[in-house]
Amino acid sequence: MYKVKKRPLKKEKPPVLYNILENYTDHDPPGNVMVCGMTEPEDLEMHARVLSESYDIPPEAITGLLQDGGIYLYPHEGTLVTKGAFVCRVDHPGKGPKHTWVMDLEQYAAAERMRQSYGVTLEEAMERVFYRGLPQELQDRLRQKNLGIDLTKVDSGNSCSGDIQFIDFRKDWSPHFKRKCVMPDGRLIETSGLHDFAELHGISVEETRTLFDHGGTLALKDGGGLACQIINGQPSVARFNSRQFSKAKALSKEKELHMLDALSEVAYQDPVLMRALQRAESSSF
Repeated sequence: MYKVKKRPLKKEKPPVLYNILENYTDHDPPGNVMVCGMTEPEDLEMHARVLSESYDIPPEAITGLLQDGGIYLYPHEGTLVTKGAFVCRVDHPGKGPKHTWVMDLEQYAAAERMRQSYGVTLEEAMERVFYRGLPQELQDRLRQKNLGIDLTKVDSGNSCSGDIQFIDFRKDWSPHFKRKCVMPDGRLIETSGLHDFAELHGISVEETRTLFDHGGTLALKDGGGLACQIINGQPSVARFNSRQFSKAKALSKEKELHMLDALSEVAYQDPVLMRALQRAESSSF
């Protein structure tokens, strides 16, 4: 008589960094954020590593901010301030979850004006400027414990063993969020962080960062190219083969179009690419 061995049940894997995701990216900037929370105890090393890669901040600086709170001001480039600040708010234990967010230049300037006009600290001014820019619905929910969510009734795929420990207000290209790049043959290829994307397309990390930060086009060694549009603060990327890219360059010259517009016209004329772009637009991250 043979004994049938039962396959052991797979243990549920704990979420890597977030198990609460609230999407507000359709809101007008600067409140177009993704609310990313975690109810499990914070993995400080992993949290710092992901934020460091996402925001180009030294890991030791991020670690210190996650422990004690505070502000990281991006270094000036020459006489110009080209980036704002990263902020971490740490409340006293039991008072509320840790919050992190990034200030753009306009928000940073508004916080400086508030600091000078009202005599508050820069950290307090940055908190006021950031929170008042969020959607009203989110502002109201932030006043409630756990965003007003009944954590016992969340999706069974999430593990929620306690109150929300930290919230990252994000709208960046990060390793955690998988984005889809539309390929010339209509495939949607998932990539994560800067290095992953750069390796896939055979470009440098610096070229990748510039593309994601500013949008535009980038010619590739195989004669093709990448096109990136920034929509609600998020990069949307498509790759074109050498035939498509050459056709777009000809259209750009013939009709005096911006290269992005010429590539869009090429995509509209290609049914495979159009279907892929529609799928990419309809899918959430």
